[in-house]
Amino acid sequence: MNTYRVIYQRHAVERMAQRGLSEEDVMHVLLAGETIQAYPDDIPFPSELILGWRNKRPLHIVVATDTTRRRKIIITVYEPSPDQWEADFRRKKP
Repeated sequence: MNTYRVIYQRHAVERMAQRGLSEEDVMHVLLAGETIQAYPDDIPFPSELILGWRNKRPLHIVVATDTTRRRKIIITVYEPSPDQWEADFRRKKP
């Protein structure tokens, strides 16, 4: 992760502001979280859904990886809803 530059899409910045999330929150989840879904065929770059916890708050981050330019591109950040996700926030409810 240290060799990658983190870039924020406009959508991610807007959602972070709406949800009271900081770049520090995002970095914490990127470094300490776990990939719960991989999207290797996403275009233009493969992406993944990462689950992490910040101050006892579950957070999901969708991040794409541009290996050529060594960038992690933050697409969106949100707190998963217990109504839509299983109790562990790793799987969507049917």
